[in-house]
Parts: sequence; C-alpha cells; structure tokens
Amino acid sequence: MAPYTSSELAARIKELPRFPLAHLPTPVEKLANLTRAVGGPQILVKRDDLTGLAFGGNKTRQLEFILGDALARGADVLIIGAGSQSNFCRQATAAACKAGLEIQLILQHGVKGPERQGNLLLDELMGADITIVNVDSMHELRPLFRERADQLRALGRRPYIIDPLVDSAALGSIGFVNGVLELKSQLDAARTDIDTIFVAAANMTQAGILVGVKALGLPWRVIGIAPILFAEDRSVDIARIASQTAAVLDLELTFEPWEVINDPHFVGPGYGLVDDAARHAFKLAAKTEGLFLDPVYTSKAMAGLLAWAKDGRLKKDERVLFWHTGGTPAIFSYSQELMGP
Repeated sequence: MAPYTSSELAARIKELPRFPLAHLPTPVEKLANLTRAVGGPQILVKRDDLTGLAFGGNKTRQLEFILGDALARGADVLIIGAGSQSNFCRQATAAACKAGLEIQLILQHGVKGPERQGNLLLDELMGADITIVNVDSMHELRPLFRERADQLRALGRRPYIIDPLVDSAALGSIGFVNGVLELKSQLDAARTDIDTIFVAAANMTQAGILVGVKALGLPWRVIGIAPILFAEDRSVDIARIASQTAAVLDLELTFEPWEVINDPHFVGPGYGLVDDAARHAFKLAAKTEGLFLDPVYTSKAMAGLLAWAKDGRLKKDERVLFWHTGGTPAIFSYSQELMGP
C-alpha cells in the first residue's frame, strides 16, 4: 500500500503558493525509431522541453512554486545566477516578466561567457539586468547574491534571492513531485506503466521525482545523470533536498544517499563541455525522432541511457522513460561543438 494516495499528495501541494507558468501536462511519447536503433529497451520521452515558457524546460515547473513564494512575500525584484548559458536564468527571467517583477542575473562567465547567443541572448531580449563575473564555481555566486540584495534593500526594494543550489532547492523540487503525479495520471489513462526514469539531474529535479515516487509507493527506478560535478557527492545532496522537500509538504518521509542513483560518469571533460558521447546521443535523437536535446544536460543524460542499454544495465524488455528537461536554446551557442570536427 502506498504511503499516500494521489489525491492526498495533490492536496498537500495545493496548500502552497503557486504562480502558474507551465503548459501542463507535457506529452509522453513513444520513441519507436530510437528504440529500434538501440535494440531495446522500449524508450518513451516526457516532453518538458514543451512547458512553454520562453522555449520551455524543467525549471518552469520549479519556478511556479518559487515565484509563488516570492510573490507571497511581497518581492519586487528577483536575484538569481548560474552559468551564462543557464536554462534556469532564462526561464526565471521569463517568469519575472509574467509576474511583473524586475530580475537581476549574476552569471558565472563559464565556457561561453558574454557571447550573445542561446540563453544569454534571450535573457537580454527579455530585459534582465545582467552582470557576468569570473568565478571558479557557481557556489561563489552566493555572496554576490546577498551583497546585491543588501544594496537593493538600502534603496527601499524588496529583493528575493533564488538560490537553486541551496535555499530554493526544496521549494523548486515540489514542481517535480507534482510532475510525478502528472506522469502517473497519464500512464494510468493509457493503461500502461514504466520501469525506469532517466533524467539529467544534479539536485532538485531528481529530488522531486524521488519524493513523488516514494510518496506514491511507485516501483519506478529513478536514474539521474549528473551534468556537473561538485565537491559533495550528488547522492548526499539529492537525498538531503528530497528530505527537505518532504518536510515542506509535511510528508512522513526521509531519504538516504543509498536511495539515490546519480551517475557521474557522463559529465565528460567538464560542465558545459561537449564530448563524443554527448554529440552522438544528440545526433541519434535528432536523426531517428526529430527530437532535439541540449548540449549541456539532456545529451549527456541520453548518452548515459545509451551506455546503460549497451552494457546490459537496462533490460531489452524494460520500459524506460527519458524525462526531457529542455535547454534547447543552448543549441545555437554550441553549433560548432555539436557538429564536431
């Protein structure tokens, strides 16, 4: 028996402030040609690249609850940062536009720096206040968020910091607890089921999926493919965020690192850098299904799925759902890397 019913879990989520942003439910599609090309398992895709906000992506689900909290607290300006080609910052900028808020982006120079293409181009076109800084890690942006917030408060503003690595993680994860409810409803309506979920994830996306799966007592295996490496093991961080998310929803659930499968072997040469495996996965999805992944996250997750299938860690008769988390605008900033030598 599941710890919670779908209606009980939905009721917990409904109690939280939420600002609607996403086009939901996103479709679930069979990838028959890709399945044949791989030789099994049976592959399906959950199209969160079609959530609709500024070219879509998984962050739109998360931002519904983060923006709901920001508005409930009376914020008039958002502060957020990540890499200069951040999908999160692009969707947060669009969310701020929808909510009538100002947004200030403090971005790590990273691989692409100030190149006006992909996500950064969209940020600028939407009117974000953009600062690009040279720091070695996204964690080093956090003091800059606080410094900017203090400056804004001195001017009489009401800033709200969106910190996807720490403070906003549990609230953002609820978007994917809700996503599991959505997926279960779709599969029930189609009278089918899945065995495994593959997703590009470093923190709150996988945490939210794990909370939803455990809360509903679903037998699904959740495999995250890390697109980035931090000093802390991803399983430790994801388990902590999942436990915090459950606490926000007043669920009697806790999570331990051993419950988290997050594979770090497909980061390649580094975050935001395309390798042969990611390039192959990107082109295979495009050529077999007309399905476009992104170079930083979903191509590496698909590379992981292909490798797991090849070495037998996925059975031929297994039903695997690939949760497409979006990021497609970055394609245009990575044209040379994706085409290859």
